[in-house]
Amino acid sequence: MKFITIGLFSVLGLVVRGVSAACARNLLVDDFTYFRAKLNLLGVYASDDYTMSSISAIPGKLTFTPKASSYYHTNFGCINAIKDDYKAIQFTVKAPAGGSATLELQTLSGGCGAADYQSHFVEITGLSGSTQLITVTLSRFTGASLSAVKTLVWEGFTGKIVAAWELGRIELVCPNAATGMSTTSSKSPSTVAFVTSRATCSAPLLIDDWISQSRLTFLFYNALTEPSSDDGTMKSIVVSSSTNRVTFTPKSGAYFYSNLGCLSATNKYGGISLRIKAPAGTTLTIELQSSASCNPNKFQSYDRTSQQLGWTFDGTEKLYNIPLASFTGLDNDHIMSIIFTMSKPVTFGPMALYCGSTVAEYIPPPRPTDDEPTATVPITSATPTAFIIDHFASSTENALGYWHGADEGMKTTYSGGKLTIVSNDTDLAWYTQLTGTCRDMRSYANAYLHVQYSGSNKFTIALQQHNSACNPDIAPYPETWDVVSADRYAVSATDIYVPLAHFSINKTRTIGFAFKAFQTTDPTTFEKIEIVSTAPTNVKIPAKVPTAPLYFACTRPNSFAFAIDDGVPKLAQEVMQIVREEGIKVTFFTVGAPLLDPTTNLSNVYKEMYSQGHQIALHSFTHPKMESISIVDGDWELTQDINAVKTALGISSKYFRPPFGNEGAHTRERLAKQIPGASVINWSVDVEDWLWAESATPEKQLEAFKRDVGKGGNLVVMHYLYPSTVGYLREFIQLAKKTGKTLMRVDQCLEDPEAPPL
Repeated sequence: MKFITIGLFSVLGLVVRGVSAACARNLLVDDFTYFRAKLNLLGVYASDDYTMSSISAIPGKLTFTPKASSYYHTNFGCINAIKDDYKAIQFTVKAPAGGSATLELQTLSGGCGAADYQSHFVEITGLSGSTQLITVTLSRFTGASLSAVKTLVWEGFTGKIVAAWELGRIELVCPNAATGMSTTSSKSPSTVAFVTSRATCSAPLLIDDWISQSRLTFLFYNALTEPSSDDGTMKSIVVSSSTNRVTFTPKSGAYFYSNLGCLSATNKYGGISLRIKAPAGTTLTIELQSSASCNPNKFQSYDRTSQQLGWTFDGTEKLYNIPLASFTGLDNDHIMSIIFTMSKPVTFGPMALYCGSTVAEYIPPPRPTDDEPTATVPITSATPTAFIIDHFASSTENALGYWHGADEGMKTTYSGGKLTIVSNDTDLAWYTQLTGTCRDMRSYANAYLHVQYSGSNKFTIALQQHNSACNPDIAPYPETWDVVSADRYAVSATDIYVPLAHFSINKTRTIGFAFKAFQTTDPTTFEKIEIVSTAPTNVKIPAKVPTAPLYFACTRPNSFAFAIDDGVPKLAQEVMQIVREEGIKVTFFTVGAPLLDPTTNLSNVYKEMYSQGHQIALHSFTHPKMESISIVDGDWELTQDINAVKTALGISSKYFRPPFGNEGAHTRERLAKQIPGASVINWSVDVEDWLWAESATPEKQLEAFKRDVGKGGNLVVMHYLYPSTVGYLREFIQLAKKTGKTLMRVDQCLEDPEAPPL
């Protein structure tokens, strides 16, 4: 490859040093302080020329995720290493265990004025996964003209090619320096190699415990945070998190793989065990892949059928063993993937590598049980007149003469004075209004909502609050709502009684009720909805479970906040550059699982965001619809996300944006329990990037932003998933500034006393 040397000597006050005498100390070539300017500490060009999947830097460390053709080069201008007496190149590197790279030194045989350079190469091998000091003597670059050293290039990255690498301080080593010259190997100088001791095995290594549908089929991770997928070849993949099982229903040619990350099993693991339930006559093929270079594009495959392994199936669940020794030729030091093909539907239990030659299975730890409170409250009564809200005589209006209806996609049937709802999406809701504007319900503080129903009671009841103008044309509309779980207040299979006092909203601005987040597809039939003065004396009313408040807009007067959800690392730097140049702070909501995946580089991305004064907040661990999963699974999502942010970034947050904006009683109750003072953050400005960013009309994102801001919206949802969205970000910001509002973080716009001062 050919590189152009750019001597930007005056930029940032950097000057390429003149070298005219023997060195007295090591020459620090780069510590990545000026990475963004594409300069090293010599004031000369340094860059990956956009060849990496992702790349970022903080002073002292360059972090990057290479592709097969990636490289990074740093230029010297032209240094006479012979005259200056530099003897070696030294740097630190952290790379995937078993990985390697090529170090290229470019020199000018015709001297510093020559146009053409010559390349000389040294292989860097034996990388351990830990930070290592690498020292390569210049004499190892056979034939190099060391009187005119031009460029140093890192390239030819092998190993777990999609993993994150780290490069530290780059120095030319002076033997006259006080610290002397370090060496890292006694082997042949053309190869820097390291010997590491093998770890012993004390417990099975979990590959996947099938604990999350969205982790497997949305983020495509296994329990190792390695890629795992069917690439869309199955009819269905259904996870049962409560039993730690997954069921695969194949189509012709279907397969499922789970990556192991170039795992070394030698002297540790004897095989893979898992429970399988399959009908008689099922044939499974198990393929293991290995690669001596840990290169996913250069691997060898070895397969065995279930018959060859001596397996039989009879429709019952049994423990099966995949001994590594049966895969003749497999490189046990560099196992890349396991792949299954199957002839019939099968169910897997947890899959793990077992220690040594004794077959053992992974037993998942007991999952916590639902611990909803059982306390009750006294029956109250109210003096205002009771009234019927709905008896379903009409499909368009309720008994009060106001609108009722459902979100598009919800199946509703009005018949015989009853309403039957069947919902397969927890995003959907049915509404019935108490008024066309705002209704003051304060006098009903001790009254009850009574719902006469049959069928499923697994849904959320919400009481909605209007905006301060009581105007549906102003955003947000509604402004907020509070929620309860219908099943907690079901006193029988036909009656639900909820104290209105259990809805914490501004009741001077009541709009009406919403029945939402239906947890099953079982039908619910409603016969009557009414406000009654009291509840029957023989029923028990549960105590209110606290819920995290829900925000669609900033509360600070004249404020505006950009709240940005998950994105891709390669666009993150552009986002940060734009917000820095526009002089604003924003809030980023991060998904936990990708944060723990070093191949995404997101931990470094969000550390940089945080260091620049932006807020980092929670967005679940695997991005499911929170109301579509069980309470226990929801707790797991929240706990894992909290832990991921703490582990990767060293911070905590009490702000949570539910994926897809999907919330209900379960999510808000459990969030309030796990994080005291937590808030749920939705939005009043939606750029609709999910709809338009990759369409033929991406400019509609700008139209959506203008529409919602024109209605008074001041809390944004957007992603940095798409170049077109990021391309509009500066214009979004400038349009927001033109409203005269002050742009700030979410915690600041919600007047959080713990937020940084404006």
